[in-house]
Formats: sequence, structure tokens, C-alpha cells
Amino acid sequence: MPLIDVVVSRIVQETPTVKTFYLTKPDGTSIGAYTPGAHIDVVGPTAITRQYSLCSAPDGREPFAVAIKREENSRGGSAALHDVAEGDALQISEPRNLLEIDSSAAHHVLIAAGIGITPMLSMARHLDVAGGSFELHYFARSEQEAAFLPLLRDRCPDKVHAHLGVGRDSQSQLLGDALIAAPSGSHVYVCGPEGFMDKMVAVAEQYVPAEAVHIENFHAAEQPDASANSAFEVELDGEVYEIPADKSIVDVLNENGCDVDTSCQEGICGTCIMSVLSGTPEHRDNVLSKSEKDSGEVIATCVSRAQGERMVLDYY
Repeated sequence: MPLIDVVVSRIVQETPTVKTFYLTKPDGTSIGAYTPGAHIDVVGPTAITRQYSLCSAPDGREPFAVAIKREENSRGGSAALHDVAEGDALQISEPRNLLEIDSSAAHHVLIAAGIGITPMLSMARHLDVAGGSFELHYFARSEQEAAFLPLLRDRCPDKVHAHLGVGRDSQSQLLGDALIAAPSGSHVYVCGPEGFMDKMVAVAEQYVPAEAVHIENFHAAEQPDASANSAFEVELDGEVYEIPADKSIVDVLNENGCDVDTSCQEGICGTCIMSVLSGTPEHRDNVLSKSEKDSGEVIATCVSRAQGERMVLDYY
């Protein structure tokens, strides 16, 4: 996938651990519009690629913005980017959207915790301008750690519900109360730490269908050792390829000139998703929704495998 050269035009310290990086083209112009909830790959100074949600206004009239939390146990991505200065050059991918607003929904319930506010910010700003029906529930340890809360309170105060310092046991009750009051046809969107999202999804599915729950997760699922894998065949465009136990589907296909885009190689970005025409996937990703996995119609080819001996795939 081709990368875009960008320049860091401005940096804002939002909280003690979160910085927002504003990105433009090298000539200072805007990179363009994107759909609310989208994310980009960012190639940092150490050549590590990480995925970050866009949190600027999505209409393209301002620079792209990504808010990055410096993680205590950073593997080099967030720590390196926090050392970037204004004027530095970076590379990014085109925006991709795994958390897109469902236009058929009667109402949108946005749920964010911590740095998970980033995609919800662009979605809330879009829905507010477009006159969409929505509410945003924002969980954070304290007001000091709640990035963008002043902006949200200024732009859409009646739609924002800040839950500050709320204990884990109370989070589920708060979401349940919100969904009881939500109109029929509501959709739920969740982003935050992995444990928080698991809990919120479980609560949401008690009130709305699984296909009405949308998540974004940039934490890779733990993968089993390759010794537990079995070989299988994949057919693509009439050609059959053997997938050995120690190689991924996407690696084998690309080695044979099939040109499948990939980025994270961890099952979290969605770049390598392909359509499943026959066969049963063994899903090992953290990018597809529960309904997408249950359908068996798509597969993240960088980590997932086949349950049987053969699958037929097509480009997504």
C-alpha cells in the first residue's frame, strides 16, 4: 500500500500523557476528507508502524490529527512519536474505516474510555454538524486525563456524558441505563482498553442486536504457537496455494504474486481482509466484529486460518 509523505505542522499536549499531532502535506495543505471513525497507519521515526484513529474534523478543511498516548510499556511506537517535533516528516497510509457510522441507525450511542475517545471525537463532531441523533459516554480516570473533554462540552454539551473516576462495577450499569433509554434502532460504537470493550460489548448485546454493535480494537490477540497449526489449501482466482503451518495466508499469497495489501500483520488494522467464498475461517483477529466473524464471509488473512482443509477466497 503506498504511503503519503506528511509534515507535523503542530503538536498540542492534551493531557500529561496524550499529545495531538496535526499533519499536513509537505506544502502545508490539507490531506483531504475522510469518513468519521477512520484510522491511519503512521510510520514513526523508528520505522515502526502503528494504527491511530483520526480525531480532526472529517470534512477535510483542517489538517489530519491523531492523538497518541505515551504508553508505559511502549514497544517503541508511542514513545518514539512523543519525541517527534513540529516540522518533522512522517509517512501515513490512506484512511481506512472499521468503525463507520451506520446510516440506517435511528440513534448512535458512542462509548469511549481513555484514548478510545479519538474515533468518537470525529464521529461526534460529524453527527453534531449533520444533525444526527447521538449521545457520547466518555469514561476517564479524572478530568485532567480526559483528552478533548473541554472541546466536546463546548461543541455538543447536551450530548456528552462524562463519567470520571467511575469504578469498573458501575460502568456496566451506566451503559445499561443509557441503552434502556435509547430509542429502538439504536447502534452502539465502542473504543477503549481491551477489557473495557469486552465488558461494554457484552452489556450492549443485551439491549441491541450483535450486528448493531461496532468496535475498534488496536490490541493484537494472542496467537497460538505455530506447532498447533495445520496446513490447508487456499484457492484464489482459480489457483490453489498450500498454506503451511508456519506461514500466514497473506504471506503465501504475496510470495506468489497475488498482491494482497497488508500493514500491521497482527490482525488489528483490517488491511488484509478478504472475502470467503467457501470454507470455514478460524478467526484469530481483533478487527472483525462478532457478526462479521459469525457470517464466515470475511477473514483477516494475516493471522486467521482455515478450520478445514480448504478455503476459496476473493479480494474484498
